[in-house]
Amino acid sequence: MSAFLQEFDLASHATDDAPTIAIKDSIDVAGYPTTAASEALADSAPALRHAPVVQRLLDAGWRITGKANMHELAFGMTSINEFSGTPVNPQDPARIPGGSSSGSASAVGLRLVDAALGTDTGGSVRCPAACCGVIGLKPTFGRVSREGVAPRQTSLDCVGAFARDMNTIIDVMLAIDPSFQGGHARRDATRLRVALPEVEAADEIRHAVAAAVARSRFASRGVQLEFMRDAFPAGLAIINAETWRAFGHLVDSGKLGLDILARLRAAANTQVSELDAAERIRRDFTDEVDHVLEDADVLVLPTMPSLPITIEAARAGTSVIAMSSLIRPFNLSGHPALTLPVPIEGTSLKAGLQIVGRKGEDETVCAVAACIEATLASHA
Repeated sequence: MSAFLQEFDLASHATDDAPTIAIKDSIDVAGYPTTAASEALADSAPALRHAPVVQRLLDAGWRITGKANMHELAFGMTSINEFSGTPVNPQDPARIPGGSSSGSASAVGLRLVDAALGTDTGGSVRCPAACCGVIGLKPTFGRVSREGVAPRQTSLDCVGAFARDMNTIIDVMLAIDPSFQGGHARRDATRLRVALPEVEAADEIRHAVAAAVARSRFASRGVQLEFMRDAFPAGLAIINAETWRAFGHLVDSGKLGLDILARLRAAANTQVSELDAAERIRRDFTDEVDHVLEDADVLVLPTMPSLPITIEAARAGTSVIAMSSLIRPFNLSGHPALTLPVPIEGTSLKAGLQIVGRKGEDETVCAVAACIEATLASHA
């Protein structure tokens, strides 16, 4: 399946019933090239050692079953990939699987693995998780090791986890983050306070998120995030500049997909003034979120403003950049964020409900998600 770039069986302390996990092909696995699903990197030498997150999974008894496919160079949200194939969206094969960690979300949604690792620079865990109807967690920036992860230098990217249930998400985090506190993540969260930012999203998605919060009976209140709209283009400017620095040398290789080639060439034109403005917005938005979270334990909002478009529409040129309007800002600020699938009335498709917490309180995000998950299960 195109969810995988390479399939293999890698284990060190695994038992016969060990949980299985796939690793996004921007993360080093010893003995296999890290190609980021790009023909331009297809001839890369095999990695000499495991990325620390991979080694920790093996030490914890996980069985790694392969490298997961992705949007080329992790620089896009459709994951249409003419070189390595486009992963299947388990919710609806006619729709894009989201990006860039599409293979990870697809493999989990198709039940090919119990969990997967991805990376999230501008929504690249939460977007495909929401598209594919699974759970995806972006930890607090800097909390999980990025050693052995491409691109090497970034001020936004995080290694994150995919799974079909919160218990497995927590198990993955216990393996890859030595500081993660499982008991805190599994505590009773029913008395925590929820802030609900006012955002633009399709009615059916806003209603799905609101219904899930109401059923869980959290104390909640509406809030305004004045700088969130500006945080979106600010995050995009920084991603463009950092991706150009990492991969701009591949432009003349003749081996890049046309969409990546166009985006990299555009990224090369990012101005210093844009980056200066983006850093000011980063500070303002981060302070604003921190201030709101002084009187609330988490924010809850839609993960994406609409359902994923079809592959046909994406190939015809329909823009997908707005898919990340509600997720990219929290890469800019560095707060932990998780997307949880919630039912939409009148359709089998699930919407993404996004939970954002204080920096370093990834466990609280997980506890709130587990509470909503349990409530939804009891109403199924």
